[in-house]
Amino acid sequence: MSPNGSDRSSRRPMRRKLPQVLTAGLILATATGCTYKDFPRLGMPTPVTEEAPIILSLWQGSWAAALVTGVLVWGLILWSVIFHRRTRTKVEVPPQTRYNMPIEALYTVVPLIIVSVLFYFTARDESKLLSLSDKPAHTVNVVGYQWSWGFNYIEDVDGSKGDAKTEKNLEGIPDKYRDEFPANAGGVYDAGIPGTRNPQTGNPGPTLWLPKGEKVRFVLTSRDVIHSFWVVPFLFKQDVIPGHTNVFEVTPTREGTFLGKCAELCGVDHSRMLFNVKVVSPERYQQHLKELAEKGQTGYLPSGIEQSTPAKNSEKKQL
Repeated sequence: MSPNGSDRSSRRPMRRKLPQVLTAGLILATATGCTYKDFPRLGMPTPVTEEAPIILSLWQGSWAAALVTGVLVWGLILWSVIFHRRTRTKVEVPPQTRYNMPIEALYTVVPLIIVSVLFYFTARDESKLLSLSDKPAHTVNVVGYQWSWGFNYIEDVDGSKGDAKTEKNLEGIPDKYRDEFPANAGGVYDAGIPGTRNPQTGNPGPTLWLPKGEKVRFVLTSRDVIHSFWVVPFLFKQDVIPGHTNVFEVTPTREGTFLGKCAELCGVDHSRMLFNVKVVSPERYQQHLKELAEKGQTGYLPSGIEQSTPAKNSEKKQL
């Protein structure tokens, strides 16, 4: 058999398999749990806070940049394969190109531009997400510990006496945040263990209650090791570090019960550090705080390890 005949016979099986490959690719692309409404979020859950769309926009922009880059790279690969392949009549090695300065400048400058643009938008959005208001409507001290979560509601609640600004259990929180606590905030708390479950949904973990449409400041502290406070539909998470206090704010926009978890490997029972977030009306939120006071859960849980000296010095320099 001639070489040409051999080449033709070898191509036939590949041509027969092409429809099968295309069919398999179509199935993989379409047989997912996503609807056309979910596709624009590119795997992200539906945002439930005023701040979450900022993160979603950054996520979508990153995907768009990655798609453009991918199309360019694959286009160049396919162009080289098609137009620079060895034909049946030319078996010699094609001319080799070395030290092409325009090409080398291209693949050096373009990645730098891409990284710089991504850095700019990330820094811009991060500054928005971490900005703090002068007087948030509510403040919650989230306490991480092995292997669950505690929540100190720093509020002036009927039946609870005290002052969060001078409370010994909150000494682990820096003064610059304690000074912004509301006056005469006796407060209430709730705490969980790995076996705690939400009474309505049955989901594991304690339940953090939040009011819809009102800004909430989270003050994150740890009693032992590094944890990470992640409410999935907030599209945001932040580390809970012993000896260092992290703070951020959100405004819930949708009522419902949402899942939260620890996103930092913190030990053997890390996977059990789950919690729930229940967003309700402001009236129902205040009623829940009164219910905690009636149960005797007044005052505050120990917030955790006191701010370390290096962290205090760093904050003084920033001020």
